[in-house]
Amino acid sequence: MTFQDLMAGPPPTHLPEDPAAGLLDGSVDPAAVVRDHPESPLAWATLAERALADSAVDDVTAYAYARVGYHRSLDLLRRNGWKGHGPVPWEHEPNRGFLRALAALSIAATRIGETPEAERCAEFLRDSSPTGYDRLLPGT
Repeated sequence: MTFQDLMAGPPPTHLPEDPAAGLLDGSVDPAAVVRDHPESPLAWATLAERALADSAVDDVTAYAYARVGYHRSLDLLRRNGWKGHGPVPWEHEPNRGFLRALAALSIAATRIGETPEAERCAEFLRDSSPTGYDRLLPGT
């Protein structure tokens, strides 16, 4: 007889390959990729990261891009069995769009003064993927 370990957490969530991933190698503008693949967390995360890196782009714009990426990620996670918590490992490359959007949202929230949200996002990232947290939000 086998017993389920009731103390174990949920299994890791492994998202499917993002159809936009191959387009985001630097040769195509992320905004064009978003227009073709608005469901892509990776495309929105890339757009948010570029906005955060460009001092000419308002931080509110970066925040909006990151928030869309985050919400697209939540939809995708739920469709793939995620129940609102549990590991989303960095090591599984298709998960990185979600993790990058979450990190970008934390950074953008900090920049617009939304400290409680920035802290929640950073904690969510750490809980989802300690490796992703270390790579995306080092020193926080």
